[in-house]
Amino acid sequence: MKILLVEDEAKLAGFIADALNQAGHNCDHLDDGTKGMEAAMVNDYDLLLLDLMLPSMNGFEVIKALRSFNNETPVIILSALNDTENVIKGLDLGAIDYLKKPFDLEELLARVRAVLRRSLAQGSLKLQVEDLKVDLLSREVSRNNVNIILSNREFALLEYLLSNPNKVVTKSQILEKVWDINFDPGSNVVEVHLYQLRKKMDRGFAVELIHTVIGRGYVLKGEVTKG
Repeated sequence: MKILLVEDEAKLAGFIADALNQAGHNCDHLDDGTKGMEAAMVNDYDLLLLDLMLPSMNGFEVIKALRSFNNETPVIILSALNDTENVIKGLDLGAIDYLKKPFDLEELLARVRAVLRRSLAQGSLKLQVEDLKVDLLSREVSRNNVNIILSNREFALLEYLLSNPNKVVTKSQILEKVWDINFDPGSNVVEVHLYQLRKKMDRGFAVELIHTVIGRGYVLKGEVTKG
């Protein structure tokens, strides 16, 4: 998942971001309420982790602003304001969960997995293209019953391509969805990771699934079935 963390405690934010990235998610971090709201409005995030006591705009105001523009990005509040009144207020404004500080990182990861399960339940946990099988929850990948081990970033790339089958996606779109918002667009990191992904996914198999469209981007070709 692509996650935006808006938290002004630098040390805590570092711990959270590291834990999320190690769990295979892509975490952007901002330390200001207004900047967080703006980033959530213009980027396609799967989840927003939001502190309440933030500079320039508090977390309640961020949620109000997002929902007023019909932005339905799921929000989990992370806050030291742990009285019942604030919990109720946050949930009533549209947050889907409220985690009281201090919390265990494993509990946060469990709450994030719950959001992922809810999101996937609207679609499917398992996808197949030709002889490629992908389990989005367990992150298991195989072709022709041969297990394929992918890095977290390679899996995120594959997941994005699977969500856009037979559609050319540009390098900029991949950077926005799979890498963080501050990543250098001039880097060749997309090309390098796609080369590694294609090497693992296509080399040695009868049908190539991932193709380069010169001057435009990349496309995963084939009918995606759910099961």
